Amino acid sequence: MTPPLPTVLVIDDEVRSQEALRRTLEEDFEVFTASGAAEARGIMEARAIQVVLTDQRMPDVSGVEYLKEVRKAWPDTVRIIISGYTDSEDIIAGINEAGIYQYLLKPWHPEQLLLTLKRAAELHRLQKENCQLAVELRAAEPVLRSRVEATRKRVKQAFALDNIVRAEGSPMNGVCDLVERAARYDVSILLSGESGTGKELLARAIHYASGRADKPFVVENCGALPDNLLESELFGHKRGAFTGAFEDRVGLFQQAHGGTLFLDEIGETTPALQVKLLRVLQEGEFRPVGGNRPVSVDVRVIAATNRDLEAEVKAGRFREDLFYRLATVPLRLPALRERPMDIAALARAIVHRAGQALGRPVDGLDPAALACMTAYAWPGNVRELQNEIQRMLVLSDGPILTPDLLAPHIRQAGLSRVLETAPAADLKGRVDELERRLLMDTLAQYQGNLSRSARELGLSRLGLSKKMARLGVERPVKGRKLDG
Repeated sequence: MTPPLPTVLVIDDEVRSQEALRRTLEEDFEVFTASGAAEARGIMEARAIQVVLTDQRMPDVSGVEYLKEVRKAWPDTVRIIISGYTDSEDIIAGINEAGIYQYLLKPWHPEQLLLTLKRAAELHRLQKENCQLAVELRAAEPVLRSRVEATRKRVKQAFALDNIVRAEGSPMNGVCDLVERAARYDVSILLSGESGTGKELLARAIHYASGRADKPFVVENCGALPDNLLESELFGHKRGAFTGAFEDRVGLFQQAHGGTLFLDEIGETTPALQVKLLRVLQEGEFRPVGGNRPVSVDVRVIAATNRDLEAEVKAGRFREDLFYRLATVPLRLPALRERPMDIAALARAIVHRAGQALGRPVDGLDPAALACMTAYAWPGNVRELQNEIQRMLVLSDGPILTPDLLAPHIRQAGLSRVLETAPAADLKGRVDELERRLLMDTLAQYQGNLSRSARELGLSRLGLSKKMARLGVERPVKGRKLDG
């Protein structure tokens, strides 16, 4: 179905001029004509007119005066006036009051006139669409607000301190207690600890436990960018501030206004940038790169580092005044090897989340796999544990993640750690079972190849055979894994 043509009302008291305008427009518009303001009012009241094109000189009122009436009575109608140079001053004086979209001079060019009216009709269409959208948005506002609030509530729950996985007696309990006390107060917090210990997760928990929870949480890794790019990223820049700055850019401090800015790897910043960070923390304002005026912000800063910042201060590599500004409340996150009691619970939680994310849900972890994980030192901390479990999920076929899916160095290190740390009373039973399981899994992995299995386990072929005999482990049939 062909859409209706847009409507235009042409007002001109000269018949020849009126007809010339009609001929120019009639292929693209439904054209109505009037010889004066009185006749035009009758047409406007009877028809839905989208664009009015009027001559300035009319017998009853001027074009500007009539367009003032149109603006009051039919504000959505786009208003265009056409006249000669002699009327320019009167028209220009009334442009704002009459809300005139375009002023055309005589003699007009047909193509220019047609293009101007097409743009006017498009403007009218967009205005109507915007009005309709505004009505629909107002009607949908309660539903949208409800959904936003529900989403915000789910996010708060997801990053709540209660969701930080830890066991009874874990060193993380003390950390979380301090966080719960400090989060409500608007002070800077410095999180320190090895890479992969969960500093960003704790920073999010602090944000969502604070009074800024409904405002933005913005993250920047200070070690990921060179100094000049990091300055622009944090503070923004003005157009032309440097080569490639084609437009103004709002920095992360402004984006985080009212909320929290998490600066990871703060120890990687240079002394020059540290001075600018100190000014923001002290004064609550900064200058964008290439800017002349300071910008005020209200931002809570949480910083994190895997360095010993106090040692960096003594060595002159980090500003002492900035350190004390950042470390109003210093918190150290323990490495995973310092919280072995949490490993089993962490592993189960990661298996659940990663299984859903990868579309590979499983029932859980084999106890022997958990034993190896608990015994391993995890130098990469929780991040390494996450990566290992994701790899196991990808490689697994069954409903349980078994020790043969573990990386060899984790299996071997786990066994060695058990031998070193197990109480004497429990040593024989625990070690024999773990060692038996490890032999079976390795043999199954290499389909009964004794030489490769022995090499993987760090044993001689004869040593492997003796262990198999002592522990009652049979060599698997090639191509088939043994059951436990």
